[in-house]
Amino acid sequence: MRIDKYLWCVRYHKTRNQASIACKKGQVKVNDIVVKPSRDVYIGDIITLRKNQINYRIRVNDIPANRLGAKLVDIYRTDLTPKSEFEAQDLLKYSKEYYRKKGTGRPTKKDRRSIKNYIDEEE
Repeated sequence: MRIDKYLWCVRYHKTRNQASIACKKGQVKVNDIVVKPSRDVYIGDIITLRKNQINYRIRVNDIPANRLGAKLVDIYRTDLTPKSEFEAQDLLKYSKEYYRKKGTGRPTKKDRRSIKNYIDEEE
C-alpha cells in the first residue's frame, strides 16, 4: 500500500490529498528516509511524521484494506511516540497564552501593570 493511502487509512490525515502533500513537503519518513507519496509501506516499517509540531513515530503492524474506524486503528499500527513530544506541545500552548491576541489593540493601563507585575515576579 502507498504511504499516503496508509496515513489516510489509519486516520493521521483527513484526506489522502493532505497525506500526499505532507509527503511532498518532507514531513513523512519511513525508516528515517524522506519518502514520496508513492512509496510502498510494508509490515514492520517505522514511520515518522510531523503533524501539528509533534513528531509521531508509528510501527506498521498490518496493512488495512480500506479506511478504518477510529477504534480499529490500533490493530494496524503501534504508536511509538515518546511522551516528551506531547509535553513540549503543552509548554508551547502555555507560552502562547502569555502573548496578547491579535486585534485586541494596545494594552490598557491595567494590562501594562499586570504585565509589569508578572515580569517582576519572575525576576
